[in-house]
Amino acid sequence: MKPFLTTAAILLTASTAFASGHGNPGAHFIENWDTNGDAIVTLEEATERRADVFNAFDADSDDILNAEEYDQFDEARANDMKENGMGAGKGKNNPANGMAREYTDQDSNGQVSREEFIASVPDWFAQIDKNSDGVVTKDDFAKR
Repeated sequence: MKPFLTTAAILLTASTAFASGHGNPGAHFIENWDTNGDAIVTLEEATERRADVFNAFDADSDDILNAEEYDQFDEARANDMKENGMGAGKGKNNPANGMAREYTDQDSNGQVSREEFIASVPDWFAQIDKNSDGVVTKDDFAKR
């Protein structure tokens, strides 16, 4: 596997950490997606991290996650959520599902290009940014 795999595992945990409601919701997400340490995640930071996740699973570096690569990605996400005691509620409105194939395969051809994966970031980010202020902070994970 690529050297990014460890990073991807951390990022996968971060992408699902806010779904659990245990402890300090969102802290792990902020810790892993905030690239400059200012306790907020911007759309640019989310886009950068999503590119890291894509790179980790694009085994043949062809800028496409084919069905096999995406299956590995889905399996890694599912295992990570299970290991961390997190459920992934159904539907696009659950931000933990924002990287699911059904939401990133925009042309429904069974594979996801880098462009599709990255193009889905703004919608995913908006789901997490509960107060619509353009940044994600721990406040976005508070129960409403």
